[in-house]
Amino acid sequence: MNARTNESWLEDLRTPGPVRDAALDDLHAIVSKGLPYALSRWLSPDDPLFTPLVEEVSQETLLRVLDQLDTFEGRSMFTTWVHKIAIRIALTELRRKRWQDSSLDELVDNEENPAPERLMADPQAGPETSTERADMLTRIRRILDEELTEKQRQALVLLGLQDLPMEEAARIMKTNRNALYKLLHDARLRLKRRLAAEDLNAQEVLSAFESR
Repeated sequence: MNARTNESWLEDLRTPGPVRDAALDDLHAIVSKGLPYALSRWLSPDDPLFTPLVEEVSQETLLRVLDQLDTFEGRSMFTTWVHKIAIRIALTELRRKRWQDSSLDELVDNEENPAPERLMADPQAGPETSTERADMLTRIRRILDEELTEKQRQALVLLGLQDLPMEEAARIMKTNRNALYKLLHDARLRLKRRLAAEDLNAQEVLSAFESR
């Protein structure tokens, strides 16, 4: 793995094709190697969550880095900046997994289910909250249908809902891991732009499904 300067990391990750693929592979290796040591301060390597969490965070880190390339100010080594992103994601995911009382499947039954009843299973949710959740779900489905390609939606379902490893999702979609990273990156950008156009942000979407 050739050492890169901050500038070469940015240039390679912004260059479509084999150059970016190679940079993503190298960055994935760097994150996957360094993350276990940092994560072991909060989670035992013997915990069943440990290895899947390392891979999940490594994948999410690459997507986050692609999204935030323009925010890198060069005040540290690029890889140091990336490791900080990875640790923040790891801690967020660790808190989420420890507080999660039910699987994501209980929140969203599946992609094909047209009814929002599963989203309103919270016994503490009043009529106003339930209506808001149903309206938000309908709105989100409309945005997904209008903004994303079939492959982008499939990638989000496989990785976000079914929680498949990146390699398995790539195999099912008959593509490679780096092409899948790019697919997800483009999907996230399109969703961000659409949410902004409709005066929504991710926190508003998530808050609609929290207990009131």
